[in-house]
Amino acid sequence: MSSPTLPGTRSASSSADVSDAGAERGLVQPERSGTPDLPRPVAKLVERLAGTTGVAAVVLGGSRATGRATRQSDWDLGLYYRGVPDLEPLHELGDVHPPGSWGRLMNGGAWLSLEELRIDVLLRDLDTVEHWTSEAQHGRYAVDGLLGYLAGLPTYTLTAEVASSIVLTGRLPVHTAYPADLARVGPERWRFHRDFSLSHAARAAELGNEPVALGQLARAMVEEAHARHCAARRWVLNEKRIFDGTDLAPSLPRVPAGGLTALVEATRDLLRS
Repeated sequence: MSSPTLPGTRSASSSADVSDAGAERGLVQPERSGTPDLPRPVAKLVERLAGTTGVAAVVLGGSRATGRATRQSDWDLGLYYRGVPDLEPLHELGDVHPPGSWGRLMNGGAWLSLEELRIDVLLRDLDTVEHWTSEAQHGRYAVDGLLGYLAGLPTYTLTAEVASSIVLTGRLPVHTAYPADLARVGPERWRFHRDFSLSHAARAAELGNEPVALGQLARAMVEEAHARHCAARRWVLNEKRIFDGTDLAPSLPRVPAGGLTALVEATRDLLRS
């Protein structure tokens, strides 16, 4: 017999779909039925991780969980643990970045290649997830600087990850409904960040520092997108599709077709020369 699940929490038999409409209401959407079919290497890894010390749950995350995956997409697994997890099964398969090596939120993990499948295992301290989820319920959060993020990583992202994942084994006693206090406080805070970035962009432009001016403008765009998602009570996982669901995308500055890739490649070559 399975353990009872608190309303708004996640177990291996209850996987919620976070659509725009549901997120705007702050509600977990109707459950997806059943566990997704996993390739054999992924399924074997999940089974092995589920039986290790300290593991509370293993989830499927990223585009494979949200329905946006392509044939080239990685398989993202979240390993939620308490205390000190036994990572020996991961060490046997590849290099492991232990808890804390990627910061207090991203934490750690491993990038694996099993039978030509790319599998990313992300470590998540369940005590940390529960703490920041509780803080978000009261409209409190922090934004951590993190490589690969223009505007930083808000601490409530840990809750967003749970909300958009499919629990494969175990239970995640984390409330995933979007907090009303976060929807009230978040937009104002993000727009303070936006205006700060815009002021620095203006100053850099006055000094003729185009790279910094453009960087600050890009950051301000992302911060405004965060503000709008908060106002709409919509969880955001990262900045990859940060403008989806907002009306910003059509009005953002555009680079001619093919020009953006060329710009990135030319800049990369310059910086690495």
